[in-house]
Amino acid sequence: MKITETELAGAYLIEPVVFEDSRGFFLETYNRKVFEEKGITARFVQDNYSFSRSRGVLRGLHFQYPPHAQSKLVWVICGSVFDVIVDLRKDSATYGRWIGIELSGSPFRMIYVPKGFAHGFCTLEDNTRVQYKVDALYHPASDGGVRWNDPDLRIPWPLTDPILSKKDGELPYLSEISL
Repeated sequence: MKITETELAGAYLIEPVVFEDSRGFFLETYNRKVFEEKGITARFVQDNYSFSRSRGVLRGLHFQYPPHAQSKLVWVICGSVFDVIVDLRKDSATYGRWIGIELSGSPFRMIYVPKGFAHGFCTLEDNTRVQYKVDALYHPASDGGVRWNDPDLRIPWPLTDPILSKKDGELPYLSEISL
């Protein structure tokens, strides 16, 4: 498993080793020992699974407020997404910066999103399935988010008219959030 830190400290791109033959393939999506050797010490407590029927579904940008903040390990099982994380850590040198990467059912890259980040994705294909582990249970009162088209972030999403939930379409801008 290859684990590479991104330009946003604490966020990692994970590329598993894939064993493939005529029957199909096998890969390891998580190995606590390997992750800990890279400094990723999250103890995952919940797995989430998202299915998006259509290309152009945008989910996010979501986070949970402390003390219920979540780290996430995100990977795409089927289909593909433009995955975005935004650094919300006020004391970070990269506060307000974001990265976007394409994740897909092949080549099986994953992203580790540490606490203090907002996360979201836009589906690039119909019938996209995303799975992610979190290290804190969902806590409705701590639910937070940042508007997908925040002009201060200027994220170049691969679409202009996404399919959004009502909730995601009404999220506040980064400048309106107090962390």
